[in-house]
Amino acid sequence: MTTRIAVCGAAGRMGRTIVETCSETENVYVTAAIEHPGSSQLGEDCGLLAGIGANNVKVVADISEILDDFDVIIDFTLPDATINNVQQCVSAGKSMVIGTTGLNHEQKQTIHDASKSIGIVFAPNMSIGVNLCFKLVELAARIIGEQADIEIIEAHHRMKKDAPSGTAVRLGEIIADRLGRNLKECAVYGREGITGERDRKTIGFETIRAGDIVGDHTVLFASSGERVEITHKASNRKTFSSGAVLAAEWVRSKKSGLFDMQDVLGLR
Repeated sequence: MTTRIAVCGAAGRMGRTIVETCSETENVYVTAAIEHPGSSQLGEDCGLLAGIGANNVKVVADISEILDDFDVIIDFTLPDATINNVQQCVSAGKSMVIGTTGLNHEQKQTIHDASKSIGIVFAPNMSIGVNLCFKLVELAARIIGEQADIEIIEAHHRMKKDAPSGTAVRLGEIIADRLGRNLKECAVYGREGITGERDRKTIGFETIRAGDIVGDHTVLFASSGERVEITHKASNRKTFSSGAVLAAEWVRSKKSGLFDMQDVLGLR
């Protein structure tokens, strides 16, 4: 079955990678491309922007112009833009794959409400390897979490706008849920000065922003005499775009519902 994809943020780094990945995937085609109204790439061919040659899909600023041209939209942009796209897709009955991070509670609720009308895959990280790590972290938390100090260390490129990363937050949520803790109450974001003895019930987060790091995540379970580290390192954005395209093919057949990559990969 052919899947027609709209790429939101098509001129950005992730958008260009998604366009390239679609061109390499059988029965998947980019048929629409969107950028913000002030973009200098409006009107350009998104295939040329992605370096794959012309595909005759012009970048537009208004999603309403191309609602009839796609089956699923892939959105790795910014919270306000994503929510606008959600509202448009609900009206048009179009499925979505959302990888946008940094959304607040109200915006997440909007996505949840929208999933009653359309199929949505919403995940902070589309990487197959990262989603495998989610399962491994849950297992480690179940077996050694109560006896260990738990720290989450993440590193990304200098241009990333939110911190900690959505993936790091999700790792924290998985651990806290498994241990019966409230992440909002037990999370510690960085340390400075005389902090006193570490509370074992806390989950620490350390954030690094430097250079062109695509995305590194490590969860550290440290107890007396040993430690377990679960690490994922992304060397390029293809790992995320490949998962996003897989999710788009999967969600196309869903009339409604809110899913994540654990559902797409059958890991739940």
